[in-house]
Amino acid sequence: MGSHFTLPEREVLYRLNKAKRPKAEIAAVLGRDRSTIYRELSRNTGGRGYRAKQAQRKAEDRRLACRREPKMNDPVLKKYVTRRLKKKWSPGQIAGRAPKEFPRRPARRVSHQTIYNWLAQEAPELRVHLRRGRRRRRPETRGKIPNCVGIEGRPKSVDAKRRYGDWEGVTVVSPGRRSGLVTMVERKSQYLRVRKTTSLKSLATMRTACRGLRDLPPDLRRTMTLDNGKEFAGHQMLTERLGLDVYFAKPYASWQRGLNENTNGLLRQFFPKGTDFARISRRQVARAEILLNERPRKSLGYQTPSEVFTKKCAAFEV
Repeated sequence: MGSHFTLPEREVLYRLNKAKRPKAEIAAVLGRDRSTIYRELSRNTGGRGYRAKQAQRKAEDRRLACRREPKMNDPVLKKYVTRRLKKKWSPGQIAGRAPKEFPRRPARRVSHQTIYNWLAQEAPELRVHLRRGRRRRRPETRGKIPNCVGIEGRPKSVDAKRRYGDWEGVTVVSPGRRSGLVTMVERKSQYLRVRKTTSLKSLATMRTACRGLRDLPPDLRRTMTLDNGKEFAGHQMLTERLGLDVYFAKPYASWQRGLNENTNGLLRQFFPKGTDFARISRRQVARAEILLNERPRKSLGYQTPSEVFTKKCAAFEV
């Protein structure tokens, strides 16, 4: 691919052309193709003939006119991206959601890489809202839970995610297990319920879990898949009070509750490893729940869990 003419080249072209030298000779002197010489003269000759400085200005003006305005210079798009970043959305989620927000404005559809580049070059202060790396969760090593049914007894329809009302649950705990959160995620919609528990004893934990789901209709309370933490030893309370069929993942097999584990990773954006939940208010927990449920997900076609779950709730007139 040929390079643009430089001002020194244009000055040579000007002198040779004024001396009426053949175009083939001029091309040989400049190391250019003859058609390139004809094109340069045709495009940049003014009323007083071809002049080097005038030709240089004409070429620069055309390049400026053709240069695309950076997408993130659009104040509406910049505001849209900034607000979602502050809600802890990822650049990929923002980019995927943009066509739904601006269906008639293709110019305001932006790629995730454009957002990352903008953050690096112009808005580094917003990078604090991006997800951070996290350590892997340590496997459960505590005792056997009585009267539990393993995940192998769970209906196959739960694996296929063909229906709503199948949940995964686990606790997120403070150092020393002094306090924690009970997190429950609906598998099909990825909708999250989070409740703070002041004690990780079984009775308190199960009461907290029941409070988190008791406002839902029975058809949205079908099954619950838990990990093997001793705080779930009283799991029969979920069956007796909410009608949930409870199943337990195998020890050290966190992938059997993969959605729950991933969602807890998102929750760590708000409450990093080492957080003392005794110092966290219920209002802070509720805010994190809302922000996560209003974050679009690629697996949902960039709908939010709230949008998907609310539609289903409306069908039951909740």
